[in-house]
Amino acid sequence: MADKGSAIKVMVDDRGVDRSLKKFKRLCESFGVIREYRKRQEYKKPSVRLKEKLAAADKRRKKSKKSYGSGKI
Repeated sequence: MADKGSAIKVMVDDRGVDRSLKKFKRLCESFGVIREYRKRQEYKKPSVRLKEKLAAADKRRKKSKKSYGSGKI
C-alpha cells in the first residue's frame, strides 16, 4: 500500500469524469487500498489469520498438484 501520508490523485481533464473515475479505481486497486480496507474491517486474532493463511497455502498446493496430474507424460 502507499505511504500513510500520500494520497491518490487523478486530474479531471477534457476526457471527462467517467474516464478519470475509472483511472482512480484502477489506481486504488493497484495500490491495494480496497484490499487493505476490507482486511481492517474487523479484527482477526493472529491464530485465525494463521489458520486462514495455512488453508490458502494448502488450497494452492492441492490446485497445483491437480493441474500437474499424476506426472504422466
